[in-house]
Amino acid sequence: MLFGLDGVEIGLIIVFLCLFGGILSGFPVAFAIGGAGIISFGIIAALDSAGLLIHQAIDTSSQAYRDIVNSGVKPDVISVFRYPDLPRIAEPVFVQGWETALDRNVSFIVNRINERVLAGQSIETLLAVLMFVLMGITLERSKIANDLLTTMARVFGPLPGGLAVSIVVVGAFLAASTGIVGATVVTMGLLALPTMLRNNYSPELATGVIAASGTLGQIIPPSIVIVLLGTLAGDLYSTAQETRAVEAGCTDALTYLGEPAVVSVGTLFQAALLPGIMLALLYALYAFGYALLNPHKAPAVELSGGSGEPITRSEGLTWLLGAPVALIVGAVLLGNLGAIGSQNITVSGFSDIGEAATLRTNVSEECKASMIELHGQEAWDMAVAEQEAIDAAGGVSESQRLSEEELAAAREAKIAAAAPVGTGVAVIVVLLGLTLVMGRGIAPSQSPQPLIVGGIGLVLILLVDVLLIAPTTSSGATFLLLAVPFALAMYGCKAAAARCATNDLIRVVFPPLVLIIAVLGSILGGVTNPTPAAALGAGGAIMLAAYRKLQDQGRSGKVIIWSTFAVVICLLMGVNFDLRVNQGGVTVESWIAFILAYAAYLYALFGLLFACWVLFTSGVLTPVVRETAKVTSMVFTILIGSQLLNLVVISFGGEHYIQQFLKSFDNEFTVFLIVMLVLFILGFVLDFLEIIYIVIPIVGPVIYGGSFDPKWVTIMVAVNLQTSFLTPPFGFALFYLRGVAPKEVTTGHIYRGIIPFVLIQVVGIGILWFFPSIVTIVPDLIPN
Repeated sequence: MLFGLDGVEIGLIIVFLCLFGGILSGFPVAFAIGGAGIISFGIIAALDSAGLLIHQAIDTSSQAYRDIVNSGVKPDVISVFRYPDLPRIAEPVFVQGWETALDRNVSFIVNRINERVLAGQSIETLLAVLMFVLMGITLERSKIANDLLTTMARVFGPLPGGLAVSIVVVGAFLAASTGIVGATVVTMGLLALPTMLRNNYSPELATGVIAASGTLGQIIPPSIVIVLLGTLAGDLYSTAQETRAVEAGCTDALTYLGEPAVVSVGTLFQAALLPGIMLALLYALYAFGYALLNPHKAPAVELSGGSGEPITRSEGLTWLLGAPVALIVGAVLLGNLGAIGSQNITVSGFSDIGEAATLRTNVSEECKASMIELHGQEAWDMAVAEQEAIDAAGGVSESQRLSEEELAAAREAKIAAAAPVGTGVAVIVVLLGLTLVMGRGIAPSQSPQPLIVGGIGLVLILLVDVLLIAPTTSSGATFLLLAVPFALAMYGCKAAAARCATNDLIRVVFPPLVLIIAVLGSILGGVTNPTPAAALGAGGAIMLAAYRKLQDQGRSGKVIIWSTFAVVICLLMGVNFDLRVNQGGVTVESWIAFILAYAAYLYALFGLLFACWVLFTSGVLTPVVRETAKVTSMVFTILIGSQLLNLVVISFGGEHYIQQFLKSFDNEFTVFLIVMLVLFILGFVLDFLEIIYIVIPIVGPVIYGGSFDPKWVTIMVAVNLQTSFLTPPFGFALFYLRGVAPKEVTTGHIYRGIIPFVLIQVVGIGILWFFPSIVTIVPDLIPN
């Protein structure tokens, strides 16, 4: 054994040194990773051919090994780490020769590139990375960060530590709209740091809060980190749980777990929402507490500027807080009372299939014992009782076609149970009502007559829906009945929107906020998957940036505004009408709706192309496209290079060796803690892309193959990488900030300033460790 180390251990050291050397060499990381894999394979193959790399494997033919297997221990569990005294045999690290390993690697890398990069199932999800990058870079170039920082500083500046709190708010906002850490840190460093220093803020607090808030893009959706982690986590979790089920003596993971072993990027976005908000709140609380204890280092600042009519406290509380809360709470209460709900009367032509037992009970004795150990005796007994009741009733019923009488009866039952006010109408009334009350609160001295007309229109919408619109009313008739009340409501909302536009906070925050809600709402609500939502975000960001550019040039942005309304019309037509006109028996109203939807689509497309032309002629689109291509090509090239490096590690048994070491610990928490510590340390020298594509595939089968919730595991990894991104002396965010900080801000200031936020990150990880429901509660509440 060379240097007293096992041949596989030496191979792993060689791979790490080649990777570390390649990264430090100055070559682009994407190429350094692939080169490190090729060079390390050549070195290991040469040493193996020279007989210098010897792997001490367990002698499976020995009597001691057979005795352990006969005692009931599964062969997969037996390793040199768990049973160090077992007899061993010396063998080369490439058992069948490095030529065979090379041939296998080349074949596998071609198939994997085709599967993961060119035409596989994960390619659609990876396309979301391109769209989110385009969305983030476009919003960054549209100067949204500058507007947000200025506006939030005016809002929070008068509070102790208000500028620092405003940085946290803007950091969370940019994280939800861009998800690009480096761009966020650099942008806020350029715009906010000089302002904070001019207002006598401590350099430590200023740099710390900027660097920490900038990294929120790693955890707050739409996070590119979570998109990339999610594409791996789904495969790793499914495969690992299938292996776990087989080892437990069951046929598949569904039988063993009682639920499908599936995790999606959309579900991970849901899981990341509360942890991201929690970290942002912890940052803001620290900044506020620091200012209270050290008022001279984080003074309150009154910033001039802004517009809008001054309002009294009572007016603000009434119209900007009380009325909006009353509208939302009232709608929720009416929904719980059944006054607001679905008016869908569609009935399936087939009977419902009876529900099966919560667990499968027709399993082997070995699987039964494993399932009882996993779920508990009570859950097993309940499943057995459910299955007995199902068998007594004749088994699970099969779906059968309903007769005309049964269909009519089911339809009448749905009509009778329909809510008086439809959910869609209620949502529209609440949104328009919020616009009216906000307009009243922003400008209380202006004439209330247009707002009263709008309010009357909303009341008429509700009355028409209750008195004149039945669940059986066609969509066309519904639109005609609601046309006049809706026109009155829109008249009032137009005046309210004009008044809201005079307020800096609403004018700056509202457009990107709508875009964020549209993107994240469609994902978190389970309406669509991340890729179409990312495309919506990219298109919306282009139109938003073009509108901002037109405003700067003193030109009208009506084309963009009407294009936005055209998108809304498309959605309304698609939701309320059957637009499949290529089938027989299409009604006149469906044709009218199709023509309106198609016209709106064409106008929206024209608006998007017009926005692209505006950005192109302004010199914005070209650098945006170039930067997007650069970032996404780097991601995909790193993906290819990391696959090559992983195959090298697999080829000489490195992956299996590491997994055996981790599995030698009986406690799952111990294993996960070790993995988290390793990832934290590797985060000093490797970017999150390298860690996701190189390290996670190696340790993933272990950390995703236990009883931990895969959503919790993934979010813990993401927060851990975020912490590593901040930790001195190697945190990438610190180098980003150092590159744009003024000369009077030293590296020591940055390091001292970030330490409290690193401790906050550790506290946040601890909270998530002891309270995993923070991660799982939102996915459990929102249907997928």
